[in-house]
Order: sequence, then structure tokens, then C-alpha cells
Amino acid sequence: MQSNQTRVVTRAQISVRGIVQGVNFRWFAQRRADGLHLMGYVRNMPDGSVFVVAEGSRDELDALIEALRIGPSAAVVENVQVEWHAPSGEFDRFEVRS
Repeated sequence: MQSNQTRVVTRAQISVRGIVQGVNFRWFAQRRADGLHLMGYVRNMPDGSVFVVAEGSRDELDALIEALRIGPSAAVVENVQVEWHAPSGEFDRFEVRS
């Protein structure tokens, strides 16, 4: 008998602070998100942080968050804040935004 489980999708809004701009952090986030089949975007913020909006399963999002806590080798991540929300379904890929 096969299980017909529905994939439960949620949304994470993630703020990453530290030395996270100018160190390929957005491209790092995009590669991780693509590998986890997440939808959403990553962008640099005027205050020097990086902001990520991602939608997918909780397990996939948790894996992305753990990767963002480390970041690429040149980054120094000092703080990661996550807010959980209902998904909007507005994304069809994960992209780097300006």
C-alpha cells in the first residue's frame, strides 16, 4: 500500500547579519536553496544584512537555515533571525535580487 502524503509547504523570512555582503553570500544562498528545491529570493539590505524569503518543506527550510548560519568561507555570520509565515505560493524559482 502506497502512502499518498501531501508535501506541507511553509515560508521562512530570514535575516542574516555579520560580514555577509561582498562575500558571495547571495550566490551561496541561491545554490543551497536550489539544491533543496526551495522557492523565493535572497537580497542585500541597506543595513548590511542579507534577507532571504524561502518557501518549501520545514525540513528543507531548516537545512537552508543551518547552511546560512555558516555561510560561504569569506563570511562571518553573527546572527540569524527567522520568522515563520504561511506560504504565498508566489514564487516559481529561487533568485538573487538586487
